[in-house]
Amino acid sequence: VQLQASGGGSVQAGGSLRLSCAASGLTFSTYNMGWFRQAPGKERELVGGINRIGYSTYYADSVKGRFTISRNNAKNTVYLQMNSLKPEDTAVYYCAADRITMMPTTIPNYWGQGTLVTVSS
Repeated sequence: VQLQASGGGSVQAGGSLRLSCAASGLTFSTYNMGWFRQAPGKERELVGGINRIGYSTYYADSVKGRFTISRNNAKNTVYLQMNSLKPEDTAVYYCAADRITMMPTTIPNYWGQGTLVTVSS
């Protein structure tokens, strides 16, 4: 299984980025997907999760109304649209896959390599 994350970069506060995660080696439509992040000195946290079909989503309180998770099962890809970015959103973002529901306590079986997002004030 490979999860290839991309789309990270440096932006100013208030800006936007769109992360993508291309999956291979698994039947994508049978997996729940999630985006996690880890900032320096902090624990990894679930930012957003989406179920197999895409009708059920989860968001951390800190990103509700600013981030949107979506997926395209035909392209084996999950996305994270990040708007109104804040300096506290600075972190390495990881996509992850598992057959169980993505919740804050979930430790997924499969992880991508991470992509760095830096938000400057």
